[in-house]
Amino acid sequence: MRQKQSGITLVGFIVVLAVVGVFIYMGMKVIPMYSEYYSVKQSMEGLSKQAGVAQMDPSKVKDLFFRRLYINYSENVKPAHVKLVRKDSGYLMTVKYEVRRPLIANLDVVGRFEAEKELRRGAAD
Repeated sequence: MRQKQSGITLVGFIVVLAVVGVFIYMGMKVIPMYSEYYSVKQSMEGLSKQAGVAQMDPSKVKDLFFRRLYINYSENVKPAHVKLVRKDSGYLMTVKYEVRRPLIANLDVVGRFEAEKELRRGAAD
């Protein structure tokens, strides 16, 4: 009696390897975008805990924010993407930006990110 063999063929293995490779390549493009977004959120959270931030001049607040981003190697957030609006006894900080990375040929991966944080007087004072 002959035993029936089971398993994956060489062609099937190459197809599976190609599909896995494409997903890994896409992950290499997307993961740094979300890592940077997490850094933006962390910087905003740290800024909201800084003493006296609600009384500071908006340009000083932005400067402190970008110093925190510089430590995290964020390169896609520019000063034009940061808005500070007076709200109650502090500020409402909004960071809205877009990241575009080339994927394959003329296809790009685009990430649009937006984060908001209230910088209030009572938070850290």
